[in-house]
This record gives sequence, structure tokens and C-alpha cells, in this order.
Amino acid sequence: MAVNHQMKTEADNPTLGLLICKDMDKVEAQYALESTSQPLGISSYELSKLIPEEFRGSMPTIEEIEAELNE
Repeated sequence: MAVNHQMKTEADNPTLGLLICKDMDKVEAQYALESTSQPLGISSYELSKLIPEEFRGSMPTIEEIEAELNE
């Protein structure tokens, strides 16, 4: 990882990598992780279930965020 090579000091532990995929794509994940020899954890989640109920009305929806990014 670039952070390990450019920013990490002797006092720091190795960084953790995070690969986020919109859809499950085994080929994409395989190529992204092919050269790693580090332990790997795999998980899935639904963002809407992670947002506390009291914040849901004040945060933009995924569609609003995507629309803003596509402008």
C-alpha cells in the first residue's frame, strides 16, 4: 500500500486496506487482492441499516449523492 511506503514510520503498524464494491464482482475483487499475502476479512452490509433512525431525514439519500457526483 502506498501509505505504508510513503507515510508510515518505524513506530507505526502496517495500514489496513479496505476494498469497497458497489456490487459483488468476484473477478474485480480477485484482481484487486491477488498479490496480497495479508490476512483478509470479507463482509457485506447495507448502508441504510447502519444509519441511526434519528439521522435518516437529515442525510442525503444514495440517489442524491450519486446525482451530485454525476453533475
